[in-house]
Parts: sequence; structure tokens; C-alpha cells
Amino acid sequence: MTPPVLTLASQSPRRRELLGALGLALEIRPAHADETPRAGEAPEAYARRVAREKARAVGGDFVLAADTTVAVDGQILGKPGDDADAARMLRLLSGRTHEVISAVCVRRPAVRLEFDAFTSTRVEVAPLDEGLIAWYVASGEPRDKAGAYAVQGLFGAFVRAVAGSVSGVIGLPLDETLALLRRAGYPLPWEAR
Repeated sequence: MTPPVLTLASQSPRRRELLGALGLALEIRPAHADETPRAGEAPEAYARRVAREKARAVGGDFVLAADTTVAVDGQILGKPGDDADAARMLRLLSGRTHEVISAVCVRRPAVRLEFDAFTSTRVEVAPLDEGLIAWYVASGEPRDKAGAYAVQGLFGAFVRAVAGSVSGVIGLPLDETLALLRRAGYPLPWEAR
């Protein structure tokens, strides 16, 4: 029996790679949601809201959406608007520990099921001088990344420690995602009956 297609409401190549490596049949349908933080919205509430809105924006038998945000001192660092914004974010992260929150939402619209979860991971960054920041920004890697960095890319050389979900920092906390898919009744390939 062919497993149902999992609709990924994301254009993130990182999420697609993580799920594809697990052998899940994916249909990619990028969702659009308002990613503007609301006044007074905490980073966890923000990430969960955006993940739910993305999951609700597309159809499919099983829909999965996620959102990852970086927070420093309660301030949400989304994707940088330009290179100057990326450099500003990297200065905030330099020599400090910050939090990465990844929220996941799984929906089964036909049976009105919706589950969500999140992870919070602490990431310690080495001190970054202005030359290094300029070099990293010029690499182009920060442009579409929450917090202006990719732990799995060049920036990984400057990460001293990760306490929590590494896949969550990349963009999709796999342990929580698989638990939500099981809860929603999605047949995982290695659990076929």
C-alpha cells in the first residue's frame, strides 16, 4: 500500500532534505502567513502561531508546517531584510548564548485534527569580529535564515555549543515532528504494518 502524501507547507530546502532523508513522500506547497511579530508576542507564541497559520493555508490529507525563530533577550530575530540587517543580527549573537525556537504543526483537515509542538534550543556563539561578520554576510548564507545564520553551513564553525535539538536549529525538530505525525495517524515507513 502506498503511504499518503505528506504536504509540506514550506519552501525550505532544509526541511525538505530532513524529511526526504526519512523516506517520506512529500508534496511541496509553500504557504504564506503573516510573519510579522505582534506587539508583545513572545518568541514561542510567535513561532507556534506562524506554524499553525502556514499549516492552515494549504490543503492536503496530511499537512506539515514549521517555523523557526531566533531570540536574544526576548527579541525575535527573523530573516534579515538586507545585508546590514544580517550584520546587526550577527553582532547581537556574537559571544553570547541565544535561543532557537522551532514550532511544528501537523493537520488532517478532513478529520479536523491539528497538533502542534515546539522545541527550544540554546546555541552558544563564539565572539565574531567585524571582519568575520563582513566575510560571512558577503557569503550570502545569512540572507534567508532566521537570525542570519545556518548552523549546518559556514556559520557552524563559530558555534561553540548546542543544547537541545540540532535538527530544530536547522529548521525542523525531527523528534517532535515524528511524534506529531504518529499522533495524527500518518504511517511512517519503518512502522508499516
